[in-house]
Amino acid sequence: MAGLAAAAHAVQRGARVHVLEKGDRAGGSMLLSSGVIWRHREFADFRRECPDGDAALQRAVFDRLDADLAWLESLGARVLARETGNPLTAGVRFDTRALTEALVKAAGGVRLREPLTDIPGDVPLVLATGGFQADPELVGRYVTLQAPDLMLRAAPWSTGDGLRLGLAAGATLSAGMDEFYGRNMPAPPALVPEGDFVHAAQLYAAHATVRNRDGEVYEPRTWSEIDVVQWTARQPGARAWYEVTDSRRALRVRGRTVGEMIDAGLAAGAPGGRRDGVTTIEVVAGITTTLGGLRIDEHARAAPRLYAAGADAGGFATGGYASGLAAALVCGRIAAESALDG
Repeated sequence: MAGLAAAAHAVQRGARVHVLEKGDRAGGSMLLSSGVIWRHREFADFRRECPDGDAALQRAVFDRLDADLAWLESLGARVLARETGNPLTAGVRFDTRALTEALVKAAGGVRLREPLTDIPGDVPLVLATGGFQADPELVGRYVTLQAPDLMLRAAPWSTGDGLRLGLAAGATLSAGMDEFYGRNMPAPPALVPEGDFVHAAQLYAAHATVRNRDGEVYEPRTWSEIDVVQWTARQPGARAWYEVTDSRRALRVRGRTVGEMIDAGLAAGAPGGRRDGVTTIEVVAGITTTLGGLRIDEHARAAPRLYAAGADAGGFATGGYASGLAAALVCGRIAAESALDG
């Protein structure tokens, strides 16, 4: 999202842009997401839910997102819904494939299988490589020692290239390097193809008893359950067990029932089953994107002539949970403006 938004915006302003994509397709982890781009309805809620985040960056997302969503529509991105399913938030759900295609077209194309290995010295650069969640060494260093056991719920080429390049150029780290966004997923031997990352998520910890390997119970604290997945990621093997009584299977979470999500996880191959009116399923922490990254200012600047956006930039959701796609969209366009204006 961030790189394509930056490129498309710069092209509209008359710039000549080169978009280098490490992977074999455009869209990064955005293409694998639910496509919901949202903000909190009240800025005070944003601050309360992400209390350690940079207030200036959060304000930029809050103030600019509605206009940036309209900009996406103007490019031809297809809207699937104009609500988020959460009364505390406002936003739009896009068809991620159509969204990617619209942004690629507006950006003038993408050079695939071409990673950036060095920072060019003669032009401004926007780093938007998707974070470092696909690099077990970096995740192990900053997030959890259980990194090898995490399920990757993102594009496999998000291996910290932007972080390394930015630090080498003089950028510094943001707060929240030990935080990430993700979902608990069906545990191995379950097999979850990337097209099922959203469908297979086990998003009902508030209605379950959550235990680790030693039987210790964890009480969920947030509506997003980001605290649950971060707790799970630090348990042995990055595993936990959900126990759900039959009386709770019909409860609904974001348009689906608890029972439907459990059944999807068991059908994927997760260990578990039903006995005496209780269904148990084993889950593994799935990491979608890192929340810490390069420290940027309100102009998305990480170092002289170097800008960062998307998951390469930290500081938006520190201490909580907010839409990564929203931050990527807004920050991508800000980065393009800053790069062009100097």
